[in-house]
Amino acid sequence: MQVASLVTATAMPVDVLKLKFNDNLPHDINILKVEKANDRFHARHSAKKRTYLYHISTRRTAFGKSYVWWIKDNLDSRNMRAAAKELVGLHDYISFGDTKIGGDAKSTKVMVYSAEIVDTGTMILFRITASHFLWKMVRRLMGVLVEVGRGNIKPEDIKELLNTNNNYPAQFTAPPSGLFLEYVQYEDNEMLPEVKPIFKV
Repeated sequence: MQVASLVTATAMPVDVLKLKFNDNLPHDINILKVEKANDRFHARHSAKKRTYLYHISTRRTAFGKSYVWWIKDNLDSRNMRAAAKELVGLHDYISFGDTKIGGDAKSTKVMVYSAEIVDTGTMILFRITASHFLWKMVRRLMGVLVEVGRGNIKPEDIKELLNTNNNYPAQFTAPPSGLFLEYVQYEDNEMLPEVKPIFKV
């Protein structure tokens, strides 16, 4: 569900434009649909909500190493789920973002609409939907939730990390391999699909 927008002066039909795009793009990028948008539409600025999905593999995988974070420890997904619920609402995520490195967020306050943990048996999935995200925010949230799953942090301790400015979450930053921008919502009434892994192990 990746979306891009561009302004072009061509009169080429959109279906032909899609074919031309795919003919010139590398093999790992595929345009599924091209359509004309109104003049005010912008793929980033017009977005209402963004959803990220993070994959943790609970077993070794031969083909999915580049797309998951393999954790050998036994994780308590119930405690992780309880901790994730604490993230919902408007909070200051300054401790979970790296505003010095990048990102263009005007505020470190983020409205999180939903945060859920789903245990499939071979994978633990973390899906979070918010108004916007700070640089490294999802990876640091994932890292802290994993520490909850390991028993090193209590689920209720998440409250103390929110709305405070400290470097504690940074030491648990999860690797980028398991992170996917899953969905961008442009209308508030859009329904998210069921939580399923993008890459199966």
